[in-house]
Amino acid sequence: MSWRTVVISKRSKLDMRNGYLVVRTEDDVKRINLDEISVLIIENSAVSITGCLIVAMSEKKIKVIFCDEKRNPSCELVSYYGSHDTSAKIKRQIQWSDDIKACAWTEIVAEKIRKQAEFLEELGKSNEAEMLQGYIEELEVGDVTNREGHAAKVYFNTLFGKDFTRSRNCIINAALNYGYSLILSCINREVTAHGYITQLGLFHSNMFNQFNLSCDLMEPFRIIIDRWVYKNTPTVFGKEEKHTIVSLLSTTVMINESEQYLSNAMRFYCRSVFEALNDNDVSKISFYSLK
Repeated sequence: MSWRTVVISKRSKLDMRNGYLVVRTEDDVKRINLDEISVLIIENSAVSITGCLIVAMSEKKIKVIFCDEKRNPSCELVSYYGSHDTSAKIKRQIQWSDDIKACAWTEIVAEKIRKQAEFLEELGKSNEAEMLQGYIEELEVGDVTNREGHAAKVYFNTLFGKDFTRSRNCIINAALNYGYSLILSCINREVTAHGYITQLGLFHSNMFNQFNLSCDLMEPFRIIIDRWVYKNTPTVFGKEEKHTIVSLLSTTVMINESEQYLSNAMRFYCRSVFEALNDNDVSKISFYSLK
């Protein structure tokens, strides 16, 4: 099972030989087995890559993220066909009922708020954590009263101050957005690898968002980024900080009573959500827990 997150920072040429990613720089050549790679992040816009490598990475479902000149994620490689029965999967996805989608979204929101509350409790913010637990109890199917939004306001104001907003242009938000974009890319990989399309979401339905489903599924994983940003409180957000956030994809968590890298846990989680939607049984959703 793939587990490596590989970051290409220098000007280089990427090729494939005998099942290995070959990275050629001016003064070095490195080889990495493609079967070990889960995510490849190309930070340097001066990197060149061969067509045969692109095809091989697509076939092996390796998530490839391309960054802009500021080393921020800009776009990604997404396979057209992630599964041999993609047509059947998409037909089933279109037929998911509004009821099962609403129920699944409610479970996802509850888990997200639960993880936020647990983090606040760890920090000794018992009153705020209790408020978030109350929001979980108030959740209605489909979260029609937007308990998620109310919880987010309490949560972020507790972590970063009363004046903090997610729309503010600041280093904290830059770090959060960078981390969230990596999580989103990994979820995109799992959605397409399982044969579904990212545009048709459970709750998100923005006509300009091509990743509506992935935006739904990623919610419980945001806390991994939140924890790092809060504990490190970066005053600058550059190459070193970005690399540290990338390394979070190799965090070990528990899911289905087994220890997994975070990137692999996403695979188990997404598969369980799809099974729940197809079988009309949200009890099949498996969430991860921190060790």
